[in-house]
Amino acid sequence: MTAQSAGLVCAHHHLYSSLARGMPAPERTPAGFTDILELVWWRLDTALDLEMIRWSAMLGALEALERGCTTIIDHHESPNAIEGSLTVIADACAEIGVRVLCAYGVTDRHGADGSRRGLEENRRFLAEGGRGMVGVHAAFTCSDETLAGAAELASSFGVGVHIHVAEGEADRDAAKRLEGLTDDSWLLVHGVHLEDAHGLRGTVIHNPRSNMNNSVGYAAPARFSNPIALGTDGIGADMLEEFRLAYVRSREHDVTVGPELAWGWLEAGRDLVPEAANDVVTWHHGEIDPWYLAFTPGLSPVDVVIDGEVVLAEGRPTRVDPNEVRAKAAEQARRLFARLG
Repeated sequence: MTAQSAGLVCAHHHLYSSLARGMPAPERTPAGFTDILELVWWRLDTALDLEMIRWSAMLGALEALERGCTTIIDHHESPNAIEGSLTVIADACAEIGVRVLCAYGVTDRHGADGSRRGLEENRRFLAEGGRGMVGVHAAFTCSDETLAGAAELASSFGVGVHIHVAEGEADRDAAKRLEGLTDDSWLLVHGVHLEDAHGLRGTVIHNPRSNMNNSVGYAAPARFSNPIALGTDGIGADMLEEFRLAYVRSREHDVTVGPELAWGWLEAGRDLVPEAANDVVTWHHGEIDPWYLAFTPGLSPVDVVIDGEVVLAEGRPTRVDPNEVRAKAAEQARRLFARLG
């Protein structure tokens, strides 16, 4: 017997990470979170070009669709391919048929010109009618002037700022740095090292798998008064699997917690993008019930309807050839790995 749900939302993704699987190992084993950034992700993002960005977004959007995720809130960085990158991502997701909100992650890691170009890419995309937010990498890689500039730009367009906050020890003072800048439209991603009463406004985006993978600690998001939603931090867009992991991680922290808590976080993604509530995902079996889904892995969508259009029918995308997308993405991954090697 099939079951139906509204569309699932990934409230924090890095679509460019879709090509990272199998990338060449770093020169040494990272010893902590800052090492992981420097030796893996900051090494990867500087190697990206627009063609790689296109096919990483195509692959990521395809994989989202195949898991019933109809909306992606993306956070992008490609310091050597900034201009036009958000349009490339938006167009790629539109080709698949998945809804996306884009943002470029502004940072001062590449100097004043790099941060200026990042802000300008956000401004350009929003001014041209693109749907998105203003992205910021994190407070610890930005000056106070850059943080204030991003907040001002977002306010001028009536959108929020999408920013990593206190993910690792290096960003522990993020709340002090961001004091007075945030509003309810901001996405505060991770929040692992925030104080309970941190004083920041916005939705905290919990990414349990990524936090465990990077060994940064447990965010224990139930302690915050902010709304909580779920993201993947770039590890795919299987939101039912992320819900299961969020549940067992919360259960490890507090054995009295049931799956309804993490299910509420999953559903809160639709508060950020209300249209997703009108999308229809038909699953091949099961019940749309937190207790059932918490212990039932492997559910697959049969049909997906986004904005009234059938974009997945009998398990296959209707707009693209999935084999071609995967083949083209694999070609771009090889190009990327050659640069990294």
